[in-house]
Amino acid sequence: MLLPSLFGLDADSLLPANLAIIGTALHEVEDASFRNMVREAITPLAIERRLEPRVVDQFLGRLSYVAVDASDPSTFSRLGQAATPRSGGGIAIFLSTAPSLFETTIQGLDQAGLAGEHTRLALEKPLGQDLASSRKINDAVALLFPEDRTFRIDHYLGKETVQNLLALRFGNLMFEPLWNAQGVDHVQITVAETVGLEGRTSYFDGMGSLRDMVQNHMLQLLALVAMEPPAHFAADAVRDEKVKVLRSLRAIDVVTESVTGQYGAGAIAGTPVTGYSDELGRASEAETFVALKAHVDNWRWQGVPFYLRTGKRLPARLSEIVIQFRTVPHSIFSGRGAELAANRLIISLQPDENIRLAIMTKQPGLDHEGIRLREIELDVRDTNAFADVRRRIAYERLLSDLIAGESTLFVRRDEVEAQWHWIDAIRRGWREHDVSPKLYAAGTWGPTAAIAMTEREGVSWHD
Repeated sequence: MLLPSLFGLDADSLLPANLAIIGTALHEVEDASFRNMVREAITPLAIERRLEPRVVDQFLGRLSYVAVDASDPSTFSRLGQAATPRSGGGIAIFLSTAPSLFETTIQGLDQAGLAGEHTRLALEKPLGQDLASSRKINDAVALLFPEDRTFRIDHYLGKETVQNLLALRFGNLMFEPLWNAQGVDHVQITVAETVGLEGRTSYFDGMGSLRDMVQNHMLQLLALVAMEPPAHFAADAVRDEKVKVLRSLRAIDVVTESVTGQYGAGAIAGTPVTGYSDELGRASEAETFVALKAHVDNWRWQGVPFYLRTGKRLPARLSEIVIQFRTVPHSIFSGRGAELAANRLIISLQPDENIRLAIMTKQPGLDHEGIRLREIELDVRDTNAFADVRRRIAYERLLSDLIAGESTLFVRRDEVEAQWHWIDAIRRGWREHDVSPKLYAAGTWGPTAAIAMTEREGVSWHD
């Protein structure tokens, strides 16, 4: 995603004219070979956008490569020599590496003269595997990079529809008066994947779905849904309100408010797939599915359940937020053959970014036997409303903000630690109560216990 995103920005003249991009990894690669590799990655994008060859050549001219061993700080000197002559306008470092290498990488950057006051550091997850390891990483970073120069990435925050959630809530009068326990019955957040391990074997099996998806993406979405209106749209104002939500999360009763699962053999889109343990090559207790019933214990949301669900090898690739409003207090149509359904706001993040509002309307007809109502959806599809605007992938926005030093869509340290505090308590509860993943067939919506968890409250998952 990174180099195609930077290419997209460059093609639209959104990168500084003198910006240089230095790629670095363990293996020795010549500049020409690196550029050829990037050319192969971005040429399909150039063809799709009908860009002239000079646009590709212009971007490739920004690129160079320096080999660095992240486990050996002494190897960073060549990187310093390459970057320092161009550092007058500032340096932005995008660090995507194993958590065990953060400390030596920070030391290497410092020894190479690349940790000065004009350097910003972006950190890609995973940022630890629990609160203690996260704090260790953040402490190592903080020795040289203060919070205002540290940019922790959650790519979900770069999605247009996630940002549009703030515009929807705080830019329209009609929603905010109902956005509370008086107007909302419950909230559902689903992140479903059809894929299995997909080459992430060692990482995922050591983390599981709770830490891989819930700890970062899903809790960030929950915080955006539940946060109070910030005084203004600025980094600290927005992130202050998100932290308040995360710190208000009630500890979960893991026996009644959590379900874990692991996929077995089944079929995805009609194609047979193996189970997780077979794909892994051994037995494992890692959860590939988790469903939670969460509560935000504050004035606005008291009594409103937030149902979170994520899993691999589910029937569809889907990320969405469903705001289920309460039913009307009294139906004037009672006894006339009309049944009312409560309004729903459906915010889709993938595969399509879209906002739909389900409302009740009268079905056309003479109504001799009573008025008939039907639920319809008002579809605010961005591709229709903004057909003249190119859709950008999330990393374009995040990399642009990193270069500009705008941190609103990045995650602050206290957010990360509040997330880990809640997640660690769940994992501790699972161990204490011997909670183990229940088997579910690939291509289904997880263990039946996840359905039972919501049905007990009269709620059905929005599939």
